[in-house]
Amino acid sequence: MEKLEKRILEDGQALSETVLKVDAFLNHQVDPQLMYEMGTYFKKYFNKYNITKILTIESSGIAPAVMTAMQMNVPMIILKKSKSKTLKDDIYQTTIHSFTKGVDYELTLSKKYILPEDRTLIIDDFLANGEAALGAVRLVEEAGAKVCGIGIVIEKSFQPGRKKLEDQGYDVYSLARVARLDKNLIQFV
Repeated sequence: MEKLEKRILEDGQALSETVLKVDAFLNHQVDPQLMYEMGTYFKKYFNKYNITKILTIESSGIAPAVMTAMQMNVPMIILKKSKSKTLKDDIYQTTIHSFTKGVDYELTLSKKYILPEDRTLIIDDFLANGEAALGAVRLVEEAGAKVCGIGIVIEKSFQPGRKKLEDQGYDVYSLARVARLDKNLIQFV
């Protein structure tokens, strides 16, 4: 997505060889028009799968996921990263490792929002090592539902996430694919 790549170059900041800061438009301040356009791209690519639910992991994936869900006219489910006092029973849980934060956490999905007949699309902000996406996949598959695809806003193509997902047969579509990062350097595939 050319507009997203341009925005990354204008407002993104490569802090190191692995860290890209995009808080000006994606994960601190949100550009709703850009999120809407992302939803358009995801809908166009994944429309062939007859998606019934869109899932995302809190919190940075929410904006692009809700715009995609709105355009596909399906519900969106937020996978929770922290224990909630209201989510006690009837949940699916799995442990995932956050590359960005360097910590493990429990990813949680309420059983009442997913059915075995659901055809799901997972939307996330970043793809690096693939751990978050694989955690979401585990929850969906534990529920007996189908993962039809995984939509990523920014993929770090120099890390193994895409290969892990594709090796397991998942259709991965990324709006921007970063080939290389270094201090003040961002190169796309």
